[in-house]
Amino acid sequence: MTDNVTPIKPNEDAAKPKASETAEAEKKASTVSVSAPQNPSQNAEIAELRKKAKAAEDKVKELNKKLAKPQIAPLARPARMKSRHWGVLASFVLSVITPLAAVILYLMIVAGDQYISKAGFTVRSQDGASATDLLGGLAQFTGAGGATASDTAILYEYIHSQEMVEAVDRELDILGHYSREWPRDWVFAIWPSATIEDLTWFWQRIVSVSYDSSTGLIEVQVTAFDPETAQAISKAIVANSQMRVNSLNEQARDDAMRYARTDLDEALEQLKAAREAMVQFRTRTRIVDPEADIQGRMGVMNNLQQQLAEALVEFDLLSGSVGVNDPRLRNAERLIGVIRTRIDQERTSFIAEEIAETGNGGESYPALISEYERLSVDRVFAEEMYRVAQTSFELARDEAARQSRYLATYINPTKAESSEYPNRWIVSAIAGIVLLMGWSIIVLVYYSVRDRR
Repeated sequence: MTDNVTPIKPNEDAAKPKASETAEAEKKASTVSVSAPQNPSQNAEIAELRKKAKAAEDKVKELNKKLAKPQIAPLARPARMKSRHWGVLASFVLSVITPLAAVILYLMIVAGDQYISKAGFTVRSQDGASATDLLGGLAQFTGAGGATASDTAILYEYIHSQEMVEAVDRELDILGHYSREWPRDWVFAIWPSATIEDLTWFWQRIVSVSYDSSTGLIEVQVTAFDPETAQAISKAIVANSQMRVNSLNEQARDDAMRYARTDLDEALEQLKAAREAMVQFRTRTRIVDPEADIQGRMGVMNNLQQQLAEALVEFDLLSGSVGVNDPRLRNAERLIGVIRTRIDQERTSFIAEEIAETGNGGESYPALISEYERLSVDRVFAEEMYRVAQTSFELARDEAARQSRYLATYINPTKAESSEYPNRWIVSAIAGIVLLMGWSIIVLVYYSVRDRR
């Protein structure tokens, strides 16, 4: 940026008289000193003139120095504190310095030490081969062998629940412990008249639970005003979690036994109905097994066919050796006719005619065989279902006899030797950063609005 500066020209006219006066004074002084004899009055005048000449010379030199330097006008006036600047400074003191000092004093003087206790556990299923593993797919009927990830997720939610808070409070009186510092430490303590809802809200501050869904591990961190209470709360959480896992096991076993018993009862009733239908069929038709009866009738037909063949052979032999009126020939013809008639009757009754001799109610053999096959399939299916249901019931009873899931503690509740909370310097730094950022935003908004007016 180029400054438009107009240099001040030296006033030559003003400097000329001064130089002439100085020269005249010096000439006069020299003339006086040369032409006239010296006396006290002249000496005084000469000294006075020399003094004036010296002063004039000094003044000329000073003016020449000033004229040699260019006169530049100032770009801006010197900075001065205005009212708005004092206001911003006051707001910084009130909004940042004062609250930060209050936070530091509170943390250093008022806030009490807090101790940490940690515990880690997970839900595991019992290892080792069992009847469920040996029978493979039949485990689907009992619900055994399921993943324990859902149980761990249930346990994670249970630790945060009001039920857990009530159980631990009944055992350890956590409200009395965390309200003993009230109202002195009103930030980290709870008021004595807090309700169970308030205590549940405060529970989320003193109990931190981390859950890894991929591994099923749960870690609990408890803070308290003394290490013994922190450790006792951790132990209470682990104990109540163990009881909840046991209750889940008990409920799962009861459900498995109930479902298996229901399936077994239904299969038994189905088997009874199938067998009763078979008995009714046999009572009504007087046939124990139509297949065996058919095989018997086929044997009769084969026997009649064999007898017919023998009778025909005998007739042929007799017809070639005896006369036409021979009684043996007539008997042979009569036997052949009887056998053929019987064969026709057997064939007709087997295919379409009603069999009155068996007392089957006038049903044909194809209908009887079809009904018998259907009843046989129903009975076999009912027997298989009953065997599966009985096996499932045995598996459920085997699972009920042992604990399939349990709480595995891989970090026992610890006891602290020194306090770790509150992190005074970290909290102070965070508070200072937050206050400074808030104040900066407010100031920027103020100046932005002011510049747009």
